[in-house]
Amino acid sequence: MNKVMLIGNVGKEPVVRYYDHDQAVATFPLATTERGYTLPNGTQVPDRTDWHNVVLSRGLAKIVEKYVHKGDKLYIEGRIHYRTYDDAKGLRHYVTEVYADNMELLTPKSAKETNQSTAISSATNNEDDDAPF
Repeated sequence: MNKVMLIGNVGKEPVVRYYDHDQAVATFPLATTERGYTLPNGTQVPDRTDWHNVVLSRGLAKIVEKYVHKGDKLYIEGRIHYRTYDDAKGLRHYVTEVYADNMELLTPKSAKETNQSTAISSATNNEDDDAPF
């Protein structure tokens, strides 16, 4: 089984590329943080932030293009994918990516748009459903 669940913040504005028949792919880095703690002997262990390369396709990519921005908090569910490529100098590079199948927007809407303190919108990677909610 290959299953990944992440909650984190978008590190850069998403890059959305279109290809055959209006199909889209969105990519962006997602930062997840493991909170620091204090050991019984008093030693402080600092926060640890990991960066994940997230890839979304089809309907999810179009939703990302409209609604996701740098700093937004997201829930991402998907699978890990590994790939390699050789650069112009012949050096091999290894890339680890999270191919998202589901995404939930966790960033609260502004107080102007809603009276609730948080609003969650969800979407799944369904080719036929491009609705953001």
